[in-house]
Amino acid sequence: MDFKSKLSSLSFCNFIMLTVAGIINAFGVTVFLSPVKLYDSGISGTSMLFSQLTPPFLSLSFFLILLNVPLFLYGLKKQGGVFTIYSIYAVGIYSLSAYLITDVLPIDVSMASPLAGNDLLLCAIFGGLISGIGSGLTIRFGGAIDGIEVMAVIFAKKLGITVGTFVMAYNVLLYIACGFVMESWILPLYSIVTYAAALKTIDFIVEGLDRSKAVMIITEKPSQITSALIEEFDCGTTNMTAKGGYSNKDKAVIYFVVNRFQISRMKNIVHTIDPSAFMTITEVADVFTSAHA
Repeated sequence: MDFKSKLSSLSFCNFIMLTVAGIINAFGVTVFLSPVKLYDSGISGTSMLFSQLTPPFLSLSFFLILLNVPLFLYGLKKQGGVFTIYSIYAVGIYSLSAYLITDVLPIDVSMASPLAGNDLLLCAIFGGLISGIGSGLTIRFGGAIDGIEVMAVIFAKKLGITVGTFVMAYNVLLYIACGFVMESWILPLYSIVTYAAALKTIDFIVEGLDRSKAVMIITEKPSQITSALIEEFDCGTTNMTAKGGYSNKDKAVIYFVVNRFQISRMKNIVHTIDPSAFMTITEVADVFTSAHA
């Protein structure tokens, strides 16, 4: 795909949502975290630390651009042009919004949170929750708001670790550095609460608040179970032939997606028809169906 084709795949709707995401992220960080010297994760947290150690004109907004943009450009080949454009745009909105909140709008965020005061727990939870919403929306609409995620994708496999482990290791080192610089471990420890709240919120935004469950049923009575499930839940199943490894008997695997409120009924139906049926249940993040199915 050439450059023009890639640009044509950019979505105006995505840019609108990335704008919202950047504003939300900046609100969480500048209104709840920065005023009480708590730290966000990744490059955002690093930028907050650098802005506290350098002259005032080197602000959080400056470091967000300075540290993030080169990382996104470095990951251009790996992540693609559309992702890179979305990500740099989201970081730009985040940086601009942070500047407006701290230096332009009539909001005093110099000594305490305007909404939570100096309550570190409230600031940690709500700062993480709100910035997590911003980060989650950015991922949901095709980008990333933190360059450390790109570095994790590029280097984690080379180091023999997962992307999540890479990001966590970076944040642990960041919070340790913050502890030494601030000569206090209270704020870095509360920052871990922020990180946990943000991480959980990102999962909710990206994967949904009520993830579906994928069920695999191994049975010798596939037709009866399939008919009962379709009648009860008014949705389809996928059946695959199988053979028991120990018994060598012909069996079938029924793949079926339900929500958490349907699991109990589904179990009762299956075990009523085939008490020896074997089931596994796993979470699925998203379910897509074809309009022509």
